[in-house]
Amino acid sequence: MAAVFACAALALVCSAQDRSGLAEILSFGKQPSGTDPAGWKLQPAGHVFVDDKMVHGGKQSVRIERKADSAGQFSGISLVIPVDFAGKAIELRGFVRSEDVSEFTALWMREDADSQSAPLAFDSMQPLHLKGTTDWHEYSISVPFQANARQLQIGFLLAGTGKAWVDELQLLVDGKPIWEAPRAERPKTIIDTDHEFDSGSKALVTELSKVQIENLVSLGKIWGFLKYHHPEIAAGRRHWDYELFRILPEVLKAPDRETASAAVVAWIARLGGVPECRSCARLDETELQLKPDIEWIKSEAMLGRDLSRALQALYRNRSNGAHFFVTLTAAGNPMFQNEPAYVSIKLPDAGFQLLALYRFWNMIEYWYPYRDVIGENWDKILVDFIPKIALAKTSDDYKRELMALIARVHDTHANLWSSLSVRPPVGACNIPVIVRFVEDRAVITGNTDVAIGAGAPLKRGDVIEALDGIAVTDLIRLWKPYYAASNEPTVLRDISRQFTRGTCGETNALVQRENGRVKIAVNRVSVTRTVTDGIANHDLPGETFRKLSKDVAYLKLSTIKAADSSKYIDDAAGTKGLVIDIRNYPAEFTVFTLGSLLVEKETPFARFTAGDLANPGAFRFQEPISLTPAKPHYSGKVVILVDEISQSSAEYTAMAFRSSPNALVIGSTTAGADGNVSQIPLPGGLSSMMSGIGVFYPDKRPTQRVGIIPDLEVKPTIAAIRTGRDEVLEAALRKILGPDVAQGEIEELARGGRD
Repeated sequence: MAAVFACAALALVCSAQDRSGLAEILSFGKQPSGTDPAGWKLQPAGHVFVDDKMVHGGKQSVRIERKADSAGQFSGISLVIPVDFAGKAIELRGFVRSEDVSEFTALWMREDADSQSAPLAFDSMQPLHLKGTTDWHEYSISVPFQANARQLQIGFLLAGTGKAWVDELQLLVDGKPIWEAPRAERPKTIIDTDHEFDSGSKALVTELSKVQIENLVSLGKIWGFLKYHHPEIAAGRRHWDYELFRILPEVLKAPDRETASAAVVAWIARLGGVPECRSCARLDETELQLKPDIEWIKSEAMLGRDLSRALQALYRNRSNGAHFFVTLTAAGNPMFQNEPAYVSIKLPDAGFQLLALYRFWNMIEYWYPYRDVIGENWDKILVDFIPKIALAKTSDDYKRELMALIARVHDTHANLWSSLSVRPPVGACNIPVIVRFVEDRAVITGNTDVAIGAGAPLKRGDVIEALDGIAVTDLIRLWKPYYAASNEPTVLRDISRQFTRGTCGETNALVQRENGRVKIAVNRVSVTRTVTDGIANHDLPGETFRKLSKDVAYLKLSTIKAADSSKYIDDAAGTKGLVIDIRNYPAEFTVFTLGSLLVEKETPFARFTAGDLANPGAFRFQEPISLTPAKPHYSGKVVILVDEISQSSAEYTAMAFRSSPNALVIGSTTAGADGNVSQIPLPGGLSSMMSGIGVFYPDKRPTQRVGIIPDLEVKPTIAAIRTGRDEVLEAALRKILGPDVAQGEIEELARGGRD
């Protein structure tokens, strides 16, 4: 969910503004242009208004309005400010009010290295789930100051339907107004001064021979190897993307491998000699989880003698310090920098399309902590995708081929997040229902709009067997290659969210009901979701914490407040068991604030692997992460609920809570994508991500692709969907209350507020 929201913010094209006059713009005191707030970019026009009637302070605020037929998923305002200042922390404050908001409204802020790169830092109010009707309240978000940031983007948006107001914005650097922050000049890099290929790669490719593909495979691997090992490149003294375009014509015209290798040897020589290292990089194999895969540089059969020896000499004297293209965060995940996304490049462009493939492939090869569980031959994937991506004839074809490439990593965090509109099925409309794969079948579990009730043609429990005359099994086979997911349940989860998308208007669905099959005419419409339960989570609607009975407490993490962790445990005191529902994405990070109240002693629950700048491709285990016991302590049974919705932070949280001596995990396989994410910008203004750190159990058992394996596997059934039962929660209640409680009572408790 955080990824999706970040992409919404990415979609807002901001209005540039220097620091002069910011006070008036932030307070909305500047004379408006008609009903539009002055100085701000609107997305889209017609949804944003200056309001002089509903204000918190001053003369006017900004109001965003969205209705059920409003275009897109969100509307907002945004502003971009050059980072020509210095500091430690940047804070955005503002007063927000809402009225009948169906999804959420939020302030957001991001720092960028440039207008074409992925965010260096991002924060938003989205985890607060501010929706419904709320009075004026001041909110604050912040990001750490990034020394290599070049621009700061801020904004306010509304997702779903309703109205939202914002007023009295403040933008602070180290607690003071931004215009008081000390100025700082940013040194220019080679990317700022080398403009030879700004308007295109000049690579004219209409077809590729077998020899050309073989040579391009070698070039892609060598280009990536040099990028992360050659001291000249690591220091940022060459525009490495443009160097690719300089050697590309010679490789393309080479009639054989020997000619291409000779051209590459000469190209490397032009980079300058690499002196013998004095403090040479060494690979420490202590706690090594994954070694670099660089044996190929020794293959004279593949490279030729001169090229192989040149690469081996370079490896011995490789870069051993700070890197222009990548740094490691405190947690250990890579942060890719100085990677332009070339927003303005005109597609198709075979050179830039190859650059996208090479960039992504090598980021996975050297910085992906789960390279060993991809499950496919990564070299073979490079071979397969060179013609597919280089020869893509349209922008949409290029995006879809990138999606297919990214899907082969089998990482639920990875996707072409900037371009989900071209992922099949495509279309502007949906049938307004919620679909979930149950018993491997597409089952209706509800409606996406509260206005659609008993009169809807599709009912809860209906099994869709065909859409538009095509069997669901065939649709899944056609769509699946474009869905990046760690395991099969998560592939089906993500397909279910777009399952009914297509051309607006009437379509036909073949449906299996209890009394037989029926063909139903239904309409695809432009849907603004007013219901998210069942899409983003499978927990109980209603309050975050409640007692289902005097013996059972229930806590869901989709709306949890970390600051209230002690109160939840106090309120659960005296119960036999606490159900912690993580069939959702946690609203706030509670691994330590709540987890520490569930253990009796220092308890390790996870350990990370991190990369190594001096040895790209190597990953080493770090020290275990532990929970430290704190008060109040909960001594009853702890039953944790998970399923395919549980991803990333949810999985990490489940690992922590599972370490309680009284814990039991019930449910089904989780998304299998844990670890902090790393942003990946790609040519064409596109963006992807990957899981950036390896997350393992303390005994080094893996979690990626495996997910959190429940102690007791319980999956929903179609029969239970039809009757509104929650069999997973029922199983948790049975474990807490024992075998003597009547099944009818268990079912009633499990409803807990469900319709």
